[in-house]
Amino acid sequence: MFEYTFMVNAFQAAGIVAVLAGTVGYFLVLRGQTFAGHALSHVGFAGATGAALVGLSPLAGMTGFTVLAAIGIGCLGERAEGRDVAIGLVLSLSLGLGLLFLHLYTAYAGQATALLFGNVLGVSRPVIHTLALMAAGALVALGIILRPLVFSSLQPEVAEAKGVRLPLVSVLFLVIVALAVAGATQIVGVLLVFSLLVGPAAAAMRLTRHVGRGVLISVAAALTAAWGGLAASYYTDWPASFWITTLSVVLWGLAWGAAQLRAARPAEA
Repeated sequence: MFEYTFMVNAFQAAGIVAVLAGTVGYFLVLRGQTFAGHALSHVGFAGATGAALVGLSPLAGMTGFTVLAAIGIGCLGERAEGRDVAIGLVLSLSLGLGLLFLHLYTAYAGQATALLFGNVLGVSRPVIHTLALMAAGALVALGIILRPLVFSSLQPEVAEAKGVRLPLVSVLFLVIVALAVAGATQIVGVLLVFSLLVGPAAAAMRLTRHVGRGVLISVAAALTAAWGGLAASYYTDWPASFWITTLSVVLWGLAWGAAQLRAARPAEA
């Protein structure tokens, strides 16, 4: 299958996105902000359709909208007692805008379907280069805020008492999540991006509580799901997004089963 250029492009794009999604997704699950990742993917749909309406790149519109929404969610969430309220409002507004943009530009309906469910086999070289730059920037930014991010995720009260600016860390992290969402949407689509961001990370959380090992396991699981899904799609002619999301769920199920067996052994002994 590597004799085909589109498959080589797909594997490269999926690998880039898997590394980013596996890394960022781990901290998303650790902080209990998986709903934010789900909401940002729908915000990206509105951005992509709006960009197409005015003749801009859908990826640029998606990235811009998700970053702005991430900043808004981070700011509103710190002021309100319930962060889910702010996320729900942003999610509802973005879905409404997406429907409006599609109504105004019906010619985009075919590309909108690709955004909703992904089109990894249609990724071009320029898109791969853009994804690589986005992933590199997001990972560098994550490395810069890593220590306060981990501290505020595990012990927020202590971190705040030590002088960590929790609102700033939250906003910066959500901006990084926005970049990961924009990239992952190119692979599995808006409706399925949740699985690639959360499935591998949740599997890693089942297997270890060590942050470093957890990130590595999450990345490995994301790569397995992404590349395994592409290979399965090639040999079965079923959609790649279906296989990628299915493998993500299967990996989580295996990790859950392994955790249950490990927990049962001391009781049996």
